Amino acid sequence: MASRKKKSGRPVAAALAEINADVAGVDIGATRHWVCCPTREDGLANVRDFGSTTAELDALVAWLVAERVTSVAMESTSVYWIPLYELLESRGIQAMLVDARQVHNVPGRKSDVLDCQWIQLLHSRGLFRGSFRPADAICRLRAYQRQMGNLVAERSKYVQWMQKALDQMNVQVHRAVTDITGETGMNIIRAIVAGERDPAKLAEFRNHRCKQTPARIAECLTGTWREEHLFNLGSALEMYDMIEGQIAAYEKRLLDEVAALSPPERVNEEVPPHPNPAKERTIIRREGGPMRTGLWRLSGTDLSRIDGISHNTAQTIVTEVGFDMSSFPTEKHFVSWLRLCPRLAISGGKPLRKRKNALGSTRVAGALRMAAVTLNRSQTALGAYYRRVSRHKGASVAVFATARKLAQLVYRMLRYGQDYIDIGEAAFDARFAQRRLDGMKQAAKDLGYDLIQLPIAG
Repeated sequence: MASRKKKSGRPVAAALAEINADVAGVDIGATRHWVCCPTREDGLANVRDFGSTTAELDALVAWLVAERVTSVAMESTSVYWIPLYELLESRGIQAMLVDARQVHNVPGRKSDVLDCQWIQLLHSRGLFRGSFRPADAICRLRAYQRQMGNLVAERSKYVQWMQKALDQMNVQVHRAVTDITGETGMNIIRAIVAGERDPAKLAEFRNHRCKQTPARIAECLTGTWREEHLFNLGSALEMYDMIEGQIAAYEKRLLDEVAALSPPERVNEEVPPHPNPAKERTIIRREGGPMRTGLWRLSGTDLSRIDGISHNTAQTIVTEVGFDMSSFPTEKHFVSWLRLCPRLAISGGKPLRKRKNALGSTRVAGALRMAAVTLNRSQTALGAYYRRVSRHKGASVAVFATARKLAQLVYRMLRYGQDYIDIGEAAFDARFAQRRLDGMKQAAKDLGYDLIQLPIAG
């Protein structure tokens, strides 16, 4: 840090015309933040450094206000930028979060320039494009949603531990039921931890909808019952229940926050009936009805009407992006931000090596990909689209392309209020066949031929 202080007073060369005068640049660090305001009257750089404590951040913002700064650009360094970003927003100063590549990819940087000076220079020349960040209310929802996602991932680990302990005792619950975390599976596991060892009595916990017979379930539940494995099973079950309680608390908190943000005219209204009664019953069975209603009251749209979009996927989309799509001028911008469009990197007519970038919301894109996978056997237009692409280009391309189509439908619903109506698998296939026929006719016409339909010999 000492070597950098010696260079902080040097002027920064500027070749481009200044567009934004009253702007600053901040080099974010874990313990120190370096700030560069507009150049002084004597031509020297106006640079100071501040600590990362709350008192130091208040002093930093007070200095920016004294320097009449209206906009501040900063790099997205870990999570250290968040306190300063939120403080700047609360003081009415525009905060712009920029990707590190935008800072380093601009040619002509001098080695004796501090990062904050370089950021301020590029910002004053209008060379930065700020990263998307939703409104403050959506950021609160996003924080709850992301932490709940971490808990769900942690819960999966203890499910695997329960499965491991059962396998070591040769208690094949996973062969008796499809999902050990379902009603039948959890009732059997809790009974085992409570001391029950009789397979016939364990089989009595079978739900009436279970496909396996009681005799088959009892056959799978005969084990060795070793003490060390039973203790591990009980410990994993205890941790699983604890995390389940935390997830339930987060779900309640999210519902309360969503209800508080809902406009008054829709607070007491009920969500319109779903066009697919079977999907609506599935949402209710999975206890997603309150969240579906809350998201509809908040945004005015029911994203679960789109085939493949569950209430959990809709919850991820709204809590990550919000329902105001004005930050994305077109649906192509939204799809590009999600990284759901092909990346055609070409220079001089030659394709460049494709590299993964960190632009876009990977959580939303991942949720849409999972939604696309569920359309594999769906007897809908989107399901027919998935299968058509999969036949010609493979399942991975079909997932990508279908997720892109889902993103377009989500954008249209949130931005323009367009309702989604499924035209059906047959209508989609007929429309595709007609487009294919029109293309063949046009190709024949370009070659000087006419296509004539002949009756099929019966």
